[in-house]
Amino acid sequence: MTHFILLSLGVIVRLFRGRRTLLLENLALRQQVSVLKRKNRRPKLTKLDRCFWIVVSRIWSDWKNSLLLVKPETVVEWHRRGFRLYWRLKSKAVPAGRSPISPELQQLIFRIARENPTWGAPRIHGELLMLGFDVAERTISRWVRRYPRKPDPSQRWLAFLRNHREVIAAMDFFTVPTITFHVLYGFFIIAHDRRSILHFNVTAHPTSIWVSQQLREAFSYVANTNYLILDHDAKYGIEPLHTAVRSPWQNGVAERWVGSCRRDLLDHAIPANERHLRRLVSDYVSYYHDDRTHLGLNKETPNKRTRALGPAKVISLARLGGLHHRYEGAA
Repeated sequence: MTHFILLSLGVIVRLFRGRRTLLLENLALRQQVSVLKRKNRRPKLTKLDRCFWIVVSRIWSDWKNSLLLVKPETVVEWHRRGFRLYWRLKSKAVPAGRSPISPELQQLIFRIARENPTWGAPRIHGELLMLGFDVAERTISRWVRRYPRKPDPSQRWLAFLRNHREVIAAMDFFTVPTITFHVLYGFFIIAHDRRSILHFNVTAHPTSIWVSQQLREAFSYVANTNYLILDHDAKYGIEPLHTAVRSPWQNGVAERWVGSCRRDLLDHAIPANERHLRRLVSDYVSYYHDDRTHLGLNKETPNKRTRALGPAKVISLARLGGLHHRYEGAA
């Protein structure tokens, strides 16, 4: 009886509704009946069904009363998903905001951050403005955060050496076998600023007393050298600040000079005794100071060899018994 009364009231109400409302209600009910007629035991709404209810909810205010298969909140959630999908696709089709920076500029930002560990985004932005790059500071800040700000210990040590090279000298030993299969020790002290050899000597017995005497001879007068780099060799007999164990790069200036001396001289000669080796290396030191160009000195010599003003007839002067030559313009 109650169901009949409700049905009668519904018919009466529908008699006073407009034609548009009745058509929409009829369409909504028919759509749900078509879903229920599907052969699945538990019919599922397809994407087309969801789009239908999203459209109906936009054009019909009383759509909730005719919805039976799902909750109205579900239809609202479908609409929100469609809204997000629409704007996601639109954003991809038409990129918004500033255009992305080029890979070359990204690498330049990383390079500046690597070479200047204490610089932040404002400093890097100012440097890029000086170079003519029109990029926002916020963009630089975002890319700088992606770069690992862990400076290489070797770079920090290299910066220290460069800032103090005028007052730094390095010392080291190297061994040379003689023609009689004995071992001689070459000792040298090299200045960091011009890579010049301050002192050199040869001995077969490098004791601490002998090393101390060499240091007195090398720094007998008031010198500009305040720091002396040396390795962990026990022959030195003093307690300075040593380089790290198995880290020859920390005394790179001395190590490179030993390599140059071996390649240029010792690999091509066999010394007979201390006097012979001392004479050979002394001649090499003179050649090294006056004739041999150095990459670390902008291809100059430690004693600043004079450059020719223009092309001229070239003559060669033998050095180290003809192992090397110096070339000069004829007068």
